[in-house]
Amino acid sequence: MKLVPLGDKVVLKQLEAEETTKSGIVLPGQAKEKPQQAEVIAVGPGGTVDGKEVTMQVKVGDKVIYSKYAGTEVKLGDEEYMVVKQNDIVAIVED
Repeated sequence: MKLVPLGDKVVLKQLEAEETTKSGIVLPGQAKEKPQQAEVIAVGPGGTVDGKEVTMQVKVGDKVIYSKYAGTEVKLGDEEYMVVKQNDIVAIVED
């Protein structure tokens, strides 16, 4: 099975949360903050959404930062994904 987003939707897979702080303190599971960084797994076709022309600016494989409370969490098999609107993505992370 795979997720195929519609319109201006993007499927993201969250990157792992940091297990230690910059100062070296190990965080227990519940103290870890939900990461806002993810990898793009699938991208919708864009097109006309709510009467506006939408051009998709992200592509599969991009690492992105998204809004903290954005999207819908989806579990497919053993994997967890986020489905967000493209405008909930705030930045592309470049190496």
